[in-house]
Amino acid sequence: MIDGVGPAMCLLSAAFFGAMPIFGKFAYEAGVTPGTLLLVRFSLAATVLAVLLLLRPSLRRTDPTHLAPPDRPAMSRARVVVIAIGLGCLGYATQSRLYFSALQHIDASLLALILYTYPVLVTAGSVLLGRDRVTPARAVALVTASGGTVLLLVGAGAGSFHPLGAGLAFGAAIVYTTYILVSDTVVRRLPPVVLSTLVMTGAAAGLGAQSALTGGVSLEFAPSAWFWLVCIALVSTVMAVLAFFAGLRRTGPSTAAILSTFEPVVTATLASLTLGEFLTGLQLVGGVLVLASVVVLQLRPARATDQPAAKPDARAVLDTTS
Repeated sequence: MIDGVGPAMCLLSAAFFGAMPIFGKFAYEAGVTPGTLLLVRFSLAATVLAVLLLLRPSLRRTDPTHLAPPDRPAMSRARVVVIAIGLGCLGYATQSRLYFSALQHIDASLLALILYTYPVLVTAGSVLLGRDRVTPARAVALVTASGGTVLLLVGAGAGSFHPLGAGLAFGAAIVYTTYILVSDTVVRRLPPVVLSTLVMTGAAAGLGAQSALTGGVSLEFAPSAWFWLVCIALVSTVMAVLAFFAGLRRTGPSTAAILSTFEPVVTATLASLTLGEFLTGLQLVGGVLVLASVVVLQLRPARATDQPAAKPDARAVLDTTS
């Protein structure tokens, strides 16, 4: 039985994640560059999570429900750690750079909805890799998401649509899809907060290396920008991740994933209230279709209730988009 706390934590997490592009827009207005924003975000988030792991040893213990299934090949702890750091360095850092670069060109609400095509892309990728199979519900979800995406782009007004921005947003969705499919090999081998810390550390290291090779980061921005940077790192990263895991433990992955569709709704609402960004009628319809496809993908047949509670998969445990 799902209590009220689990869904509330999932919705709170979605709200925290949904506010991130708004914080990003305000940080840009204060003179922050994408490279600086990302390096500060991941460095601060990794530090806070590492301190939390030191203060809360229980977060370092592996939950029995997170153990890798017996059909997975054995993997040393050191190898798992290296893969997790690599996921952050190569995967999450790249996805976030594409996301925040797209944010410079298109509205926050449009970006959030384009990115949310990733659950459908993950499903398609799983089918192509032989990890999953096509069902009528998944076929409907794929068609629905595709139609919704077309409406999002067709309905974009001249003032809010930018081809480069849309391309970067789709690039972020594709990279995130790859990141999740690769993460599926290690996601059940580490406690969630430990995995998140390693991914954030890897992302910070990768971005730091890029900055060193390209002349460093610029700190020539307004002092007020630090407020938005801290909000991105603490509210939309650390608090969002912790709230999601708290909700995930109580609701299970399917319910958590469905409730996470609240994220782009929050983004669109905040964008209209604070930035004056509004989706057109066609875009609203397209957004509803995209989010509906995510819900359809997470629905389970009634007979699944006779089986043990589903274990978190990569799609759920790593549902820390952007």
